[in-house]
Amino acid sequence: MGWTFLIILAGVVLFAISIYNRLVAGRNRFKNAFAQIDVQLTRRHDLIPNLVETAKGYMKHERETLEAVINARNTAVAGLKEAAADPSDPEAMKRLAQAEQGLSGALGRLFALSEAYPDLKANENMMQLSEELTTTENKVAFSRQAYNDSVMEYNTLRESFPNNFFAGWFNFRAAELLEIEDEAKREVPKVSF
Repeated sequence: MGWTFLIILAGVVLFAISIYNRLVAGRNRFKNAFAQIDVQLTRRHDLIPNLVETAKGYMKHERETLEAVINARNTAVAGLKEAAADPSDPEAMKRLAQAEQGLSGALGRLFALSEAYPDLKANENMMQLSEELTTTENKVAFSRQAYNDSVMEYNTLRESFPNNFFAGWFNFRAAELLEIEDEAKREVPKVSF
């Protein structure tokens, strides 16, 4: 009778260890996926001052727009640092998403305004920086998709029975998706003939 109890207890302990290890692996996967977003957003943030400097020479009368881009960039950098410190903090992820959305809006206004300056549009530096920024935006989107997939897998693992008991005992918190809303993408396209 004593050996049977020890074998059952050992089985339960091994089962608990297995669940714990899968939860740790899931958490590490989504943190690694966020690190990839961090790399791409840092690249994006590093490109923006060069873009603004290039535009400054041509857009002397558009100071507010240029300052808005720099302020939005600084807010996004601060949000990224906060989120990178703990990607499982839902409030930090929401603040990062809002900051990135604000930065995208400010950049959109800058690019829309730059259309009024043909010399700026034709500037080699501006074209190269715009292309690099576009490429980086695409990489951010792919990295964000991979991160959100990892978060979904982790949250599913964490919420599944019996893992949810162990997740609560060992303080595995739910992870937050990174959703950066681009309202322009949500608008219905206007078609006219």
